[in-house]
Amino acid sequence: MKRFARAAVLTASVLASLTACVSAPTGPTVAVMPRQGKPFEVFQQEDQVCRQFATNAVKDTGDAALKEGVTSAAVAAALGAAAGAVIGGGSHAGVGTGAGVGLLGGSAIGAMNASGKQNQAQTQYNIAYQQCMYSKGNQVPSYATPAPGPGYR
Repeated sequence: MKRFARAAVLTASVLASLTACVSAPTGPTVAVMPRQGKPFEVFQQEDQVCRQFATNAVKDTGDAALKEGVTSAAVAAALGAAAGAVIGGGSHAGVGTGAGVGLLGGSAIGAMNASGKQNQAQTQYNIAYQQCMYSKGNQVPSYATPAPGPGYR
């Protein structure tokens, strides 16, 4: 029973660490410059508006990354416990060992899946941010600067 309790504590701690590792993008990873002649204060205001726009655009993706990592670890721990019970002849030691091995494997898979989702969220964030900043007449990498609209001199 002690091994099962250890496996449960280990499972909880790994799931907690997975939760801590996954986060939503905190800002763009692309450089955007104000168009020539635009006051920097205006550029800063647009930057804040576009950061909020991008954050809203990826809100669900960050949550999906967290859920995927935790789910993968939990499923693998359960499968490991079942395999440990079968291999260990139903003993608590076999269940605990199987859960531990399953948890480690599941945590690794969950971390990789969560990392992929987190990279996807950052890419989506960057695209939303660039689209917003471009629409406001700023210089975005790989795109020609749009002609200034009315109101800018």
